[in-house]
Amino acid sequence: MNWPNRLHLRHIRSFLEIARVDSISKAADALNITQPAVSKSLKELEQILGTDLFDRVGRGLRLNEAGRIFQAHAAASMSELMRGHDRLAREGGAPSRLSVGVLPTAAGDLLPRAALAFRDAVPNATLHVLTGPNWLLFNHLRDGAVDLVVGRMPEQNAATGVTFEQLYLEDVVLVCRPRHPLLRAPAPKSALPAHPLILPPRGAVISATVERYLASIGLPGLRAAIETVALPVGRKVVRMSDALWFISRGVVADDLDDGKLVAVPLQSPLLSGPVGISVSRAAPLSVPRDIFVDCLRNAVHG
Repeated sequence: MNWPNRLHLRHIRSFLEIARVDSISKAADALNITQPAVSKSLKELEQILGTDLFDRVGRGLRLNEAGRIFQAHAAASMSELMRGHDRLAREGGAPSRLSVGVLPTAAGDLLPRAALAFRDAVPNATLHVLTGPNWLLFNHLRDGAVDLVVGRMPEQNAATGVTFEQLYLEDVVLVCRPRHPLLRAPAPKSALPAHPLILPPRGAVISATVERYLASIGLPGLRAAIETVALPVGRKVVRMSDALWFISRGVVADDLDDGKLVAVPLQSPLLSGPVGISVSRAAPLSVPRDIFVDCLRNAVHG
């Protein structure tokens, strides 16, 4: 794979901001992303270019000669890209299309807010949103059928050839109907086998998370009455019965806020995991994709 196919706008933006403020932490604050994400982008960029771009001075960074050379070209290139974007937005240039795969945890709130911001930022673009199981979306990502995937960090077998940027941490919750008898149980975990369970199907991104949790409390291989991560199905079954559902909090956030569903207190770090943006390492540079990524970051931190 040649180096232009590995270079992304996030590498350039992170580099230019670090060069401006001489600090990874300050650059992360300015870009409104996490410090590890900025550090990772810089490390990848230096690996792509085959050289260090900064000298480490105490806790700060200072451009070295290679960094100053690259800065001149990177700044000019970024300026031209932004001018091109502004002109297209202003003059209504050729319509563009951005395809986004979204997992259920991000589909209910994060993606809709980012989509509205993207519409305002790039009014001439069409945002194509594709939902589906984890394995399908990541196959589409590697094949180039979608430009990015938004949701939980993929398991190792699905992460080949993919970069991941964390936006926030989210837990898997066990939800039930209000006034469910389990809510009065002194030890809810031990009472799980007494009630019908709805579990994520194998292949769902949270399936391994739930399996690890059940194994940790001595219930490996606990049988599911129903397997789904689909909100309409899981919500209705839970509200009509004593069924319990393991599902990402983001999927049922509105129902929890409205009191239509209740989260059973489990308090296990094994149920927590990162949610963020996955992009193929082979994906070409894309201004619309980078703008949409900024919209996602702002939707989280705004």
